[in-house]
Amino acid sequence: MLAITGGKVMTITQGTFEKGTVLVEGGRIAAVGRDISIPAGTEVIDASGKVVLPGLIDAHSHLAVFGEPSTWAAADGNEVTNPVTPQLRGIDSLNPNDPAIADVVAAGVTAVYTGPGSANIIGGTGMVIKLRGKTAEEMVLPGTEGMKMALGENPKRVYGEGKKQMPATRMGNAAVLREALTQARNYLKKQERAKNDGKDLPDYDLKLEALGLVLRREMKARIHAHRADDIMTAIRIAEEFGLDFVIEHATEGYLIADVLAEKGVCCTVGPLLMSRGKMELERVTLKNVGLLAKAGVKVAIQVDTTSNTKWLPLHAGLAVREGMSEEEAFRAVTINPAEILGVDHRLGSLEVGKDADIAIFDGHPFCTTTKAEMVFIDGRRVFSLREEERGNKLSCC
Repeated sequence: MLAITGGKVMTITQGTFEKGTVLVEGGRIAAVGRDISIPAGTEVIDASGKVVLPGLIDAHSHLAVFGEPSTWAAADGNEVTNPVTPQLRGIDSLNPNDPAIADVVAAGVTAVYTGPGSANIIGGTGMVIKLRGKTAEEMVLPGTEGMKMALGENPKRVYGEGKKQMPATRMGNAAVLREALTQARNYLKKQERAKNDGKDLPDYDLKLEALGLVLRREMKARIHAHRADDIMTAIRIAEEFGLDFVIEHATEGYLIADVLAEKGVCCTVGPLLMSRGKMELERVTLKNVGLLAKAGVKVAIQVDTTSNTKWLPLHAGLAVREGMSEEEAFRAVTINPAEILGVDHRLGSLEVGKDADIAIFDGHPFCTTTKAEMVFIDGRRVFSLREEERGNKLSCC
């Protein structure tokens, strides 16, 4: 057993306990609060003067899929040979030995959603991974797969400008997506008719089977869209096909925040520290995530890339500086991403029965001078600042 005592314990969902205790047993949280009885023989960690949080979660990353160093040899997230590749599985590019993982864990992040990039209209499946384990199978949380889709500049630049093929316009983006979903819907209908008529099923099609999961709402569509009109196109198509979906980036989401709130659309927003590197980022603002939250949109803050996820706490701090409430900012890097990713029964808050994924910070977690002192995943210490400074790195495996 393990007890973390004396710190400011921020449960996120059940209040904050000054000089609180988190008791861990069997990799799960056994008790949280004040005046917790600590059994004899328990390892006790004194967190006095520290802040104790659930492990942070980046709801949209490419960690360990777009590997580091950032070279051609490690860039395994975009299969730029066909705009429709739903049969791709991010787990097949996942590298548990990516050196970026250790950097991210050292920032207090214990889980991320990672997967393919946005070159294709449909890019394949991503998944939630815990940042521990020496094989992909150990890292991936089964049942958390989502289908990457992308609108806006990236697909039309890669295919229209780069390969002189469809899609070359935003109309083309939408048409390619609709066509793929329609083909998958027809495939499902053929399967159903064959079953009802006692006939042979159509030949198994990896692409259409993968999209069938999305059409049956067994898998969420994760739709990359920056501009407000692209966001609305994503919503239009998602509603047309009855998809369970989330908008990723949502850079101009604040322009249609009322629409997103009314429709109950969830957004993973960021990275907040973006320059106007392309036209669809023209109206980027740090105020976006706070404005969306104030409008009633469920938001998670994302950092999007690989080792840059180590800056997730600072992105949350910038959001607070630009008007987001501190409470919402904490939720946007813990329980909100957990809910959006469908893992809130295990992650995102310090509650009895949840996984003991815990980060201890030596100050306010969003402050630039704060460091994570210890990080635990499933109750096992995977990072210790003291050990790091001594040069004795703990293995995340």
